[in-house]
Amino acid sequence: SRSMEPGEPQEPQEPREPGPGAETAAAQVWEEAKIFYDNLAPKKKPKSPKPQNAVTIAVSSRALFRMDEEQRIYTEQGVEEYVRYQLEHENEPFSPGPAFPFVKALEAVNRRLRELYPDSEDVFDIVLMTNNHAQVGVRLINSINHYDLFIERFCMTGGNSPICYLKAYHTNLYLSADAEKVREAIDEGIAAATIFSPSRDVVVSQSQLRVAFDGDAVLFSDESERIVKAHGLDRFFEHEKAHENKPLAQGPLKGFLEALGRLQKKFYSKGLRLECPIRTYLVTARSAASSGARALKTLRSWGLETDEALFLAGAPKGPLLEKIRPHIFFDDQMFHVAGAQEMGTVAAHVPYGVAQTPRRTAPAKQAPSAQ
Repeated sequence: SRSMEPGEPQEPQEPREPGPGAETAAAQVWEEAKIFYDNLAPKKKPKSPKPQNAVTIAVSSRALFRMDEEQRIYTEQGVEEYVRYQLEHENEPFSPGPAFPFVKALEAVNRRLRELYPDSEDVFDIVLMTNNHAQVGVRLINSINHYDLFIERFCMTGGNSPICYLKAYHTNLYLSADAEKVREAIDEGIAAATIFSPSRDVVVSQSQLRVAFDGDAVLFSDESERIVKAHGLDRFFEHEKAHENKPLAQGPLKGFLEALGRLQKKFYSKGLRLECPIRTYLVTARSAASSGARALKTLRSWGLETDEALFLAGAPKGPLLEKIRPHIFFDDQMFHVAGAQEMGTVAAHVPYGVAQTPRRTAPAKQAPSAQ
């Protein structure tokens, strides 16, 4: 081959073909590097809102997680053994409890709200409110991180009543498995309910929060139930007809429905009424013709509405709730709570009004539970 003269142009070289699989290998290296750096970078979590600006939902540890075995140890062997057991098992996450799907649905709504209103603090703020001892906190934190829940606020009261903390957090709703603490909260004017696990698991929506309410002694006062109890159904129908245009007084969960309605309007104002991720239901034993108008007119007088109103005229609520599949259903009568449970609905008992009188006069006070 001859030597090249200075300045003589070089002949173009044929590009070398990469070996088989080189492209795939490069893509794999890139993907592995990306995963490595994604894991290094802390996931940016949204900032916790100020309690007075948010809709605060307080849940107890036994509402959020299943703690049956731990509760048994506490009851049978005492607090020291209970704490020891929790420390031994602190790297094992708890199984989801009855309030878990509800909390996941609240977080789904928050994601949508933050997309539409990035700077607003008008979102759900979930607080874990437990009278557990602080030593149990690590297992609770591990469980929350395991399920990727956004719960930043914890109150571990070490056996003390949570009431003063519920007030400090401007709590809009308190869910607990401890009926005594729920009654205490209701007596202090805090919306609260005792939550029960359903008899069987039913799949609920991942993208739309569904909340069902009974009317009397839940959204409304127990005025009408008192008349039924004292004078029977015929007098009740007469009374409702005569007072159709007089709004009922508010019940313990009226404020929570109001908070849900306020958040719904944030979607409506963006033209998203049909895609709203919150849906509310009135599920009442009232009959539409004889006593339904007063219930609807009461809501209207408050500037509130539910997306659906179901007047069952005394029929069981369980089968209808099975079709709605709410994340939670509130009722003041254990009979309806049990009926909902049987059909796979997470039901919560609101201990308010005349239906509760026999329970309130019970002579012995239960010992406080571990959660």
